[in-house]
Amino acid sequence: MILKDYLMLLVGVLMIMIGVLIGVAYLTLLERKVLSYIQIRKGPNKLGFMGVLQPFSDAIKLFSKEQTYPLYSNYVSYYFSPVVSFILSLMLWLMIPYYFNMISFNLGLLFFFCCTSLGVYTVMIAGWSSNSNYSLLGGLRAVAQTISYEVSLALIMLSGILMLMDFNLMNFKYYQEMIWFLFFMFPLSLMWLSSSMAETNRTPFDFAEGESELVSGFNIEYSSGGFALIFLAEYASILFMSLIFSIMYLGGYNLNIFFYLKVTLLSFIFIWVRGTLPRYRYDKLMYLAWKSYLPVSLNFLMFYLGLKILLNINY
Repeated sequence: MILKDYLMLLVGVLMIMIGVLIGVAYLTLLERKVLSYIQIRKGPNKLGFMGVLQPFSDAIKLFSKEQTYPLYSNYVSYYFSPVVSFILSLMLWLMIPYYFNMISFNLGLLFFFCCTSLGVYTVMIAGWSSNSNYSLLGGLRAVAQTISYEVSLALIMLSGILMLMDFNLMNFKYYQEMIWFLFFMFPLSLMWLSSSMAETNRTPFDFAEGESELVSGFNIEYSSGGFALIFLAEYASILFMSLIFSIMYLGGYNLNIFFYLKVTLLSFIFIWVRGTLPRYRYDKLMYLAWKSYLPVSLNFLMFYLGLKILLNINY
């Protein structure tokens, strides 16, 4: 019986991974289409019906290209850091209890922070082990940025945890039946959205891959499969950040089409911002994290704590 349970668990995990990979494939297609229409052109439209097979063609192309290894690179860490990065971004998805993956994490939010903070190491090691000045600078920038915004992410999430008094991500659903936390925690929800953009190295916070000065940043020395894995990890975390925003601020987790439409809309916002906003200045990025988001999120934390105590005294 136990063996059967483990087998079901394994099948569930594999199904999630395949689902995430297909989701990522079509997110890249959505991004290319949206960006192309923002820039008044067509985008990928040759392969299949309106370019629907383009992501698979790109995947075949990327994984069949020649893998290059820089002569002075630290080979083992250079080789494994994209793999670990990809595995970490897939592990995050195990938090969500689908019908075929009945794991309910009571400490799901702590697991989320463990996985995202480990992602910093993979970027740092990928940048350092390539032994290129550009990749090292890109890695250092990405690490500084990610660590800074993790602080604000943790503090913003603490306000949500105070409302729930629980670490289980699924309980957000019960507390948002009357009013979404998007309205109840309005400035915090927008801060979470912009912090998650910074956390996933997306425009306007994509300093890790500043093309004008760093020639693609920490992944400059990667080609073929290594580059594809870094790319997949980034887009999987974008999808997951959209999912977690939807759970925390847009009514919790429901297995219906409306929930997935909300996730798609949030992923679209990530792309829309990329097509609209220019890149920030680096000092402004740090100023935003430490001088704006940190004090505001701490003040809100105190406010919600007081609110919770007041409600407990009254009831």
